Amino acid sequence: MENETYMKRLKDRLQIEFKKQDRSGVYGFTQRSMAYNSNRIEGSTLTEKQTASMFETGTLYADDPDMIFRTKDIEEMNGHFKMFNYVMKCMKDPLSEDIIKNMHKNLKEGVFEDRANGYAIGEWKKRANRVSDIQIALPQEVPEKIHQLLEKYHNAEKITLYDIAKFHAQFENIHPFQDGNGRVGRMIILKQCLDHNIVPVIIRDIHKAEYNRYLNKAQHEQDYKGLEAYFEKEQKYYQESTIPMIFDFDELFDLLVKTKFQISLLYMKDHGMT
Repeated sequence: MENETYMKRLKDRLQIEFKKQDRSGVYGFTQRSMAYNSNRIEGSTLTEKQTASMFETGTLYADDPDMIFRTKDIEEMNGHFKMFNYVMKCMKDPLSEDIIKNMHKNLKEGVFEDRANGYAIGEWKKRANRVSDIQIALPQEVPEKIHQLLEKYHNAEKITLYDIAKFHAQFENIHPFQDGNGRVGRMIILKQCLDHNIVPVIIRDIHKAEYNRYLNKAQHEQDYKGLEAYFEKEQKYYQESTIPMIFDFDELFDLLVKTKFQISLLYMKDHGMT
């Protein structure tokens, strides 16, 4: 299947289902997948089943009666749902500083702990912070570094998956917010993919170690090929998972027949049969 055909249908279905708040199709799948995995990568204790319950019914059940939920996990899960919906609303708008700040605002404005700590919400960080062994930007450096990052991005002749991987590594290296940088950064990936008709990348928690390894290599050595290759693997999973959600059975059958016919023609041509 050609990516152009797939992406047009995907974007159409995401918008239709988002506007109707139809949570049974690709919109619901993408919402739940992103919210669960991105929060889980950052230490959330909520399960996929609990994430789905919160998204679909607004309720939260404990499989274990002795289970205790962290309030912050619940607040950030709801915030992630809001951030995703915000991206659906501004799908046709180019990525900008305001959009990035509003992503963060939607994610974090309902998190009590962040407000109690005096964190800037929907604004660049006001205090210096540290992340493992990488040198991140100081608060006074953030506006210019983000401006330069976006300027290079928008001046590119054509955006590829490699460019998105590079942007992600550099964004995380700047670390413009007090908290929530990873989740905002991964949401930016989704928006960039949709903006440029590239199959979306959803980074799954089961591959957290691999993701972090390639991200670290990109940040330390400016080698983005490994991160790009990892993104390609996640693209394949997302596309294979969503094709049945956005095409009718008859359409899939016709596409399969067409694809097999094209492969047969290529085989015949390669073997001098035409």
